[in-house]
Amino acid sequence: MTDLQSLLKIDSNRLDAINAVLLDPNSRVMKAFLDVVAKYGTPEEINRKHRESRKMENLFKQVEARAPEYLKDLHWLIEQRDRGAFLPVADYRHKVLGEAAKTIHFKDEYAVTLEVSALQYFPWVRVMAEQAIANQTLVPGRFIAVRKMKESETDGDLPAIVAALDIIGASFVETLDTKGTDGSNPHLGGPATITGYFGGIGQPNDHALMWLDEFLYYYTNFGVQHVLNFNAGTILLGFMLYKLGVDIQFKISVFFGSDNPYHALWIMSMAKLFSRDDGTSPLIGFNWSNSINNETMELTADFRKALGFEQVVRFEHHITETYKSIVLQPYNRRDELVQIADHVANIAAKHEGGDPELEQTLAHPSDILDYFRAKDEVIASGDWDNLQRNFIEKVNACNRSAWDLTKAGLSFVAARNLHK
Repeated sequence: MTDLQSLLKIDSNRLDAINAVLLDPNSRVMKAFLDVVAKYGTPEEINRKHRESRKMENLFKQVEARAPEYLKDLHWLIEQRDRGAFLPVADYRHKVLGEAAKTIHFKDEYAVTLEVSALQYFPWVRVMAEQAIANQTLVPGRFIAVRKMKESETDGDLPAIVAALDIIGASFVETLDTKGTDGSNPHLGGPATITGYFGGIGQPNDHALMWLDEFLYYYTNFGVQHVLNFNAGTILLGFMLYKLGVDIQFKISVFFGSDNPYHALWIMSMAKLFSRDDGTSPLIGFNWSNSINNETMELTADFRKALGFEQVVRFEHHITETYKSIVLQPYNRRDELVQIADHVANIAAKHEGGDPELEQTLAHPSDILDYFRAKDEVIASGDWDNLQRNFIEKVNACNRSAWDLTKAGLSFVAARNLHK
């Protein structure tokens, strides 16, 4: 068997052939890639524009120009953070375990990142924070948005959310408009036929370059550093952009359908080939398909570590899902999370829905198709409060996961600047 396995070795001349394509000055695909990058400057210039746009004073200017009424909420959030209004982690552990919390060695090296999707509108941030203060609960440490980017840019939600999450110390991932539901595949009818996007998410032909262009626009103008990635072509573009020196990052979306360790080995092998000399990769999040089991994560964790990516690539796993339009219900993987979280590092527990027993009681259960609705239509339909309730129930589900992890002597990552 060892002799057979030795046949899998990749000879250096194979890598030479790949390099010949990447470095060919006459390659049309490489020229098209570099032309898009050149629109924004050199890698150094692009990163400088990003850092400037991410400065708090510049984000505040963006908010003031688009939604000045949001400034009071941002200042309020800073005040609550600075006065220590949020529950410290040690106090949270005591709340769960009582005096026993002082005697437990929590496995911080396996801390699970608390994640919620999707944070669509800035006003929800204050509602979430007020609840955390009032109930002495947790604000998650990671958020995903799946909203129309241009709409969010125009109404000021985008810069306000970026600023708010920097204030509280949470990471944030955006979903670009070139995500496949933008008419890129003329044979599909939009979100209502979303199943048609699996295995071909809808970034055909020149839409991969459009994704690259859009990413660089928001990276340089609004400080957006992390985005979802749906397609093998745009994943490669992300690898190449990072290799050039542009400090973007991305996570692979659940819609990519990564559902077995060999699929992960393929992606992480490419990530290694395009990694920087310091061992880093732009691939910082790997969102598994809902179908995977714990063994798949355990097997993948072995070669993730061997490739030097254990602290680089986070496994993002759906613990709950929207109640409608995505999976069969009831769907709740919390018990499996607790089982794996004591020996597989760098996991994010993603909460895309409330607990299913709660969801089924709501007049408007969470629905994945709500992500694709225009804001004006949401308000006109009377669903604004319903969608806010859906978001808060996702935060509540996230808190239940933190509670169960803590009961098991396990650790979590909440908003770092709030929960010391």
